[in-house]
Amino acid sequence: MRCRIIAQRGHLGRCTLAARSRAFSSTAGNSSGYDATIQNLKVGKDTRVIYQGFTGKAATANARDTIEYGTNVVGGVSPGKGGREHLNLPVFNSVQEAMRQVKPDVSAVFVPAPFAAKAILEAIEAEVPLVVSVAEHIPVHDMLRVQQVLRTQSRTRLVGPNCPGIIAPEACRVGIMPYKQYRKGCVGIVSKSGTLSYEAVGATTKEGLGQSIVVGMGGDLLPGTTLTDGLKLFFDHEETEGIIVIGEIGGEAELRAAEAIAEYRKSSPAPKPIVAMVAGRTAPPGRTMGHAGAVLTPRDVSADAKAKALEQAGAIIVPHPGVMGTVMKELLGQ
Repeated sequence: MRCRIIAQRGHLGRCTLAARSRAFSSTAGNSSGYDATIQNLKVGKDTRVIYQGFTGKAATANARDTIEYGTNVVGGVSPGKGGREHLNLPVFNSVQEAMRQVKPDVSAVFVPAPFAAKAILEAIEAEVPLVVSVAEHIPVHDMLRVQQVLRTQSRTRLVGPNCPGIIAPEACRVGIMPYKQYRKGCVGIVSKSGTLSYEAVGATTKEGLGQSIVVGMGGDLLPGTTLTDGLKLFFDHEETEGIIVIGEIGGEAELRAAEAIAEYRKSSPAPKPIVAMVAGRTAPPGRTMGHAGAVLTPRDVSADAKAKALEQAGAIIVPHPGVMGTVMKELLGQ
């Protein structure tokens, strides 16, 4: 019997793990199942995109820009409004219906934070390969349940929440990034900070390198895609010749990324150059810097310690994103 997900006062109704495992493609207890979905991050010109919350003000404005950019938007979901057209595209009552009719590769979740987790779970149940959630302030308890479900399946990858999204320049934009400075190229970027990723994009565009794919993992405490996941994507991505990774205070994602870089450099005969920085070296302890995940607590390692770990793993550390293009160009010999 399928598990029913109920939104009550902005939080999800209770549901047992056993019921969840029946509702989704289960690989419970096998973390490599979710790891297999890293390949779903390879968006491009043929990627088919839908919007959840399609007829809302935010989704409508974003969809117009995204369609104009050239992204293959094929419709959207707004419960109770199915059968209509919006922006000359079909509207569906559910993600399951959209999957049957237009077969999307990505769902862009433009749903208010209290209801965003329910929307994400609906997309996971429909087995949409990639879900991008930009909303900030999704309740932590809701995201714990989303994380639990993500790791019982091997079909759907989540980017976000609280993130700018993902973009393959001049091909596919899913998110809220200021896309006009992006250029198709050879540098893969994965970043905790949306703003600093824009700076890195500007720096690599200025040097004529451009970007292959840019992944904004976001600043949520429980992100669906981590720095390490982004690195694993770029290690084997043919269009990516150099990699930029941007971390910051809060959590231990940068330490895990350093471990992945060290392993990659040991196992690869010709490793790609990696440029990294960690923001927040002067941030005062205990003060949230911009979003929930960027806070230095007594339990966290410092920004300096994270930068040292990345450097010891083989990444080239830079002081700010403005020089990333110049440094990467030198490393690539261009």
